[in-house]
Amino acid sequence: GDLDKVVNLLLSLSGRLARVETALGSLGPHAPAEDKLALREKQQLLVAQLEDAKELKEHVGRREEAVGAMVARYLPPEHLQDYQHFVKMKSALIAEQRELEEKIKLGQEQLRCLRESL
Repeated sequence: GDLDKVVNLLLSLSGRLARVETALGSLGPHAPAEDKLALREKQQLLVAQLEDAKELKEHVGRREEAVGAMVARYLPPEHLQDYQHFVKMKSALIAEQRELEEKIKLGQEQLRCLRESL
């Protein structure tokens, strides 16, 4: 459960940071200084939060290793391999699910914009 939460947090923060950086990059030279300052402050905050989330992921990784060592004492080798594969794939699947959800959201937004333009 903690792995799910940390991976979702990392993906969320990364996405938000990317959007802020895109917004910063799209500001023209005549954009109000307050807008630029607000976006830069948000960017700094998100970078700090992302670093904290990475530390949390490392902590969860260390706990995962400790649990894996305990599980290894009780499971036969073939079941242990299944367990290890499950743990590795879980993060990848969470990331893939989040990516697909973002693509769906983007597609829905594009459809909405197209409908409005018609």
